[in-house]
Amino acid sequence: MTSVIFLGTPNFGATVLEGLIKNSYQVLAVVTQPDKKVGRKQKLTPSPVKEMAQKYDLPIYQPARLPRSEELDTLINLHADLIITAAYGQFLPTKFLKSAKIAAVNVHGSLLPKYRGGAPIQYSLINGDKETGVTIMEMVKEMDAGDMYAQEKLSIEPDDTAGSLFEKMAILGRDLLLKTLPSIIDGSCDKKPQDTSKVVFSPNISKEQERITKDMTASQVHNLIRGLNPDPGAYLIINGQRMKVWASEVTNETTQFPAGALVDNHKRFAVSFADNTVLNLTEIQPTGKKRMAGRDYMNGKGSSLKLGEVIIDD
Repeated sequence: MTSVIFLGTPNFGATVLEGLIKNSYQVLAVVTQPDKKVGRKQKLTPSPVKEMAQKYDLPIYQPARLPRSEELDTLINLHADLIITAAYGQFLPTKFLKSAKIAAVNVHGSLLPKYRGGAPIQYSLINGDKETGVTIMEMVKEMDAGDMYAQEKLSIEPDDTAGSLFEKMAILGRDLLLKTLPSIIDGSCDKKPQDTSKVVFSPNISKEQERITKDMTASQVHNLIRGLNPDPGAYLIINGQRMKVWASEVTNETTQFPAGALVDNHKRFAVSFADNTVLNLTEIQPTGKKRMAGRDYMNGKGSSLKLGEVIIDD
């Protein structure tokens, strides 16, 4: 039985982990990020990968930082055949990668060399891409720069969000990994180097990137909303108040109102953006409130806003 040390954190990783377990790989250890405080009550919550490991009674390690941790030596001394990561969220020390008897393998959520980094799925949506995919790659010291074992494409649908795309790609990544591992193990897999002239990076989303601004077009705002749903969510500032936007719809109309102005408050929440474009805000969440339809907001507090009034703050 081939032994594995698995590293991952979100549902993407949990799906891949369960695939390995159900296909008779011997998981010696599961490494995931420390539990995080979540929600208004700041409840300490385990990662989906930890929950999956607990379901199968697997050994769990949660170092805040793996390099120089006590857990690192323990993991190295397990002498696993494979080290497999899927959305873990930390750099791995070279000496740990080299401890794998066969290979250290990563399930990466993009068609490398495009979107190296921690947020490939989000950037594919933010940039309005029509397709994405999964790459099974060899891990090396440089971030997402290893040779590629296999790739498979996936179309991005108009109604996809980061949440829906993560779910699809988790299944795609799991299946592609399980299909590819036998040839990695027996040495017959033909690795291909990445074309370094085509490298695009996708660093973790910053706080500044979460904000919707008036200089964006309606399409750019719509794609940002999709790319940050369900976490962390895109937001705008309306008359000094923060409001998250969870869903939107790009219209075919144009407007002469300045960017950031209310275009329509009759049965919809429509706002102007750059290049005279118009976006319907179909699901919003004012600070301290529950999510609601944009039209319901207009029927309430939003009805006091005037047509043509610039409501989005700089």
